[in-house]
Amino acid sequence: MIDIKVPTVGESITEVTLLKWTKKDGSYVERDEVIAELESEKATFEVNAEKAGILKHGATEGDTILIGSVLAQIDETAAKPAASAPAAPVSEQPATANPQPATTAPVTSVPNDIKATPVASAIIADKKVDVKSIEPSGFGGKIMKSDVLSALSNPGKKVFAGAELFSRNVRKEKMSNLRKTIAKRLVEAKNTTAMLTTFNEVDMGPIMDIRKQHKDKFKEAHGVNLGFMSFFAKACAIALSEWPTVNAYIDGDELVYHDYADISIAVSTPRGLTVPVMRNVESLSMADVEKAVVTLAAKARDSKLTAEDLTGGTFTITNGGVFGSLMSTPIINIPQSAILGMHKIQERPMAINGKVEIRQMMYLALSYDHRIIDGRESVSFLVRVKELLENPALLLMGKDPVKTLLEL
Repeated sequence: MIDIKVPTVGESITEVTLLKWTKKDGSYVERDEVIAELESEKATFEVNAEKAGILKHGATEGDTILIGSVLAQIDETAAKPAASAPAAPVSEQPATANPQPATTAPVTSVPNDIKATPVASAIIADKKVDVKSIEPSGFGGKIMKSDVLSALSNPGKKVFAGAELFSRNVRKEKMSNLRKTIAKRLVEAKNTTAMLTTFNEVDMGPIMDIRKQHKDKFKEAHGVNLGFMSFFAKACAIALSEWPTVNAYIDGDELVYHDYADISIAVSTPRGLTVPVMRNVESLSMADVEKAVVTLAAKARDSKLTAEDLTGGTFTITNGGVFGSLMSTPIINIPQSAILGMHKIQERPMAINGKVEIRQMMYLALSYDHRIIDGRESVSFLVRVKELLENPALLLMGKDPVKTLLEL
């Protein structure tokens, strides 16, 4: 019998939370097979079996476990269970002249982005239930059979997940290590920085035209979609090089400047907000940025982000527009000194050369630490980002191509 202990995941981390077992108690596991997922205050990670054998759980899901404690045991002397017998071969019968008709029961399903059990999916499709009216009660937001039946029995009445009409129930749930860390860092950001927010707006029409014209060829050439984040990341990288204080932070009585742009992107997951980092955005192509966004977002959703993925950013971009936010004041991701908030693109009437035109507009918000960034620098930075986004050709070199040609 060998012990599987909780590994060390960082100098300052003393405990982790057991999120889930990926192998059942008493099951046979192969060497290096993933047996559990743990969560520290910074990231989630997997634990692998050090030997092959029968697994014995040493904790239950949700437990807080100290670093170095025994998580599980493996009986390496146990024999591997025999493989199940192969299915009996199906005899080949000649086709009949009048074969039995296949069942006429319809194949039911729900959209791919909706998580539901097979029975719940069948009821949703059969009864044509609006999934927006269903409160999921399953793990990770999965819709259960009882959730669908509750929505059907109470039309027009909003029932909380797992509750009945006129419920007065109160539930208590232990905060995860990740949520504790998020709460601590947000309060620290509010209490230790002189945070201020400046606003502007950007006409997204030029970028939307470029995406419409080139998105198919871009996808064919690079294997990734052309999104908005690459334009914003490249624009911010250029503006950060021109306004280095926005890309710096305070360390004691010193200012730490960065001659590179490691841009963090805020990603919302079922367990909370994570902020993975894209390294050296100033040196990446548009396709490189889009690939990095896809990779980091996938790792965040699958709880595969490492501590390295989450540390070292110099500036952050957050997009509340994907949730419908029209305007907000994002909070600084310390120790950084500034964060850019993207918002919903919305058609608005704008005065253009004395005429009213409908344009695709987005509000931008830059929250910054006024201890290190002055008003002139913050406003100028945001105006520069606006200029680069409304004139995407400038993203190539940061300057007007014609003026560069004329050496003006």
